[in-house]
Amino acid sequence: QSLEIRKIALPPNHPDFAQSYNNIGLVYDNMGEYSKALASHERSLEIRKIALPPNHPDFALSYNGIGLVYDNMGEYSKALASYEQSLEIRKIALPPNHPDLATSYNNIGLVYYNMGEYSKALPSYEQSLEIRKIALPPNHPDFAQSYNNIGLVYDNMGEYSKALASYERSLEIKKIALPPNHPDLAYSYNGIGNVYDKMKEYSKALSYFEKARIIREKSLPSNHPHIALVKRNIDNVKKKM
Repeated sequence: QSLEIRKIALPPNHPDFAQSYNNIGLVYDNMGEYSKALASHERSLEIRKIALPPNHPDFALSYNGIGLVYDNMGEYSKALASYEQSLEIRKIALPPNHPDLATSYNNIGLVYYNMGEYSKALPSYEQSLEIRKIALPPNHPDFAQSYNNIGLVYDNMGEYSKALASYERSLEIKKIALPPNHPDLAYSYNGIGNVYDKMKEYSKALSYFEKARIIREKSLPSNHPHIALVKRNIDNVKKKM
């Protein structure tokens, strides 16, 4: 609807069109319609190339959107190239500790993580965290994302005590930033439970899985797969005890 009005009211390559196509691309991406998402983001980029000066920060939004779609499609080398283009523009267009730079480093870390290149994912995530420490207030939810992502890398590298420390830091921030039965808290409890399970500390694992179950049963529909998953985790741990 917004796009249709803009088509009538504005000249063909007005930057507002780029924003509309960008937003439509994000919606298609969330719906899993990746080819439509890609087409929208590319249309957005073409308009920006005509309407804006070369290193305008809005280009970073287009490249970021394109990277997101490729990441979701599992085309990691293309995702990486787009995210790196987005980062290069942000380095030129934004002040050095702008939160958008942290987002770029986080996204690059995510692609490396998805590729199983944990030693490359870690420095990207840590760079993102360092910028967030400068740019954001102490208990901003983005910190929870950073610590969680760092925890996932350590977890997959088998460095369980470091994973645990990161997951617990993420959980502490979520407790401050989110309402008591938010599903993200259950995600943290489940993750911590999984680490204790791998460390063979089954009673601790069980107590965290139970916390996750209680929140999920309060916050999600009864047939939600996350409830089934945590119940399965509880059953598996009980068998090992």
